[in-house]
Amino acid sequence: MSSQEVMIEVNDLTMRYGSRLVQEHLDFTVQRGDVFVIMGGSGCGKSTLLKHMIGLEQPAKGDIVISGQNFFRSTAEEQKAMRRQWGITYQRGGLFSDLTLAENVAVPLQQYTALNNAEMADLIAYKLALVGLHGFQDYYPSEISGGMQKRAALARAIALDPELLFFDEPSAGLDPLSSQRLDELIVQISASMGGTVVIVTHELASIFSIATNSVFLDAESKTQLDYGNPRELLHHSEHDIVRQFLSRGNTEDPPPGTSGVKL
Repeated sequence: MSSQEVMIEVNDLTMRYGSRLVQEHLDFTVQRGDVFVIMGGSGCGKSTLLKHMIGLEQPAKGDIVISGQNFFRSTAEEQKAMRRQWGITYQRGGLFSDLTLAENVAVPLQQYTALNNAEMADLIAYKLALVGLHGFQDYYPSEISGGMQKRAALARAIALDPELLFFDEPSAGLDPLSSQRLDELIVQISASMGGTVVIVTHELASIFSIATNSVFLDAESKTQLDYGNPRELLHHSEHDIVRQFLSRGNTEDPPPGTSGVKL
């Protein structure tokens, strides 16, 4: 592994819903500047892991340390300060349908800053412009396409210039071209802010296009089977299921166009 600063440490994590085991013995790190992918088949616990990493679910066992601070052993005020440094988008975007795009982006600014209305309006316009939505401040989510909704959710996620960006299936429901453009936008914006990205996805194009590191969760054994750059895992993982997942039966290298976005 690189000597870069460690942003997230997951130590011997066990996730349960009551008596039902989801995953156990999860151990990995996310380093500053990583585009880290949580991958695996349906029902393996990818989104559940993300919920634990952002503090929405309490671990049955183990620790999650973010920027050197154990989240679940921190006070409520300390957790709030930590969340101030995060941006999060959900599988369906998570926009408030009764708010305009500007009002959606304003939510974290109102919660965490003391900006006046004029300062907030300028910042909102800038964030929407960054994601290609200049001039759409007064539109409602229902008035724009699914791809635009995803970009609006990204604008809200980066409103506070977060150190960490978390995404749950950001490309879900998008056509391949829109998905590729969103992947590139996520990486470009994160790199420009010096941020770190954690993404849940099962989309191979996204995995090979943007991931610098990854963890593979297995639904059957209920633990992580491998951890590393997915291009290396494709050829060198000791586990057939990991190689099969990453190749989808194709033993060749990933197709042209998924060779990676320069960070």
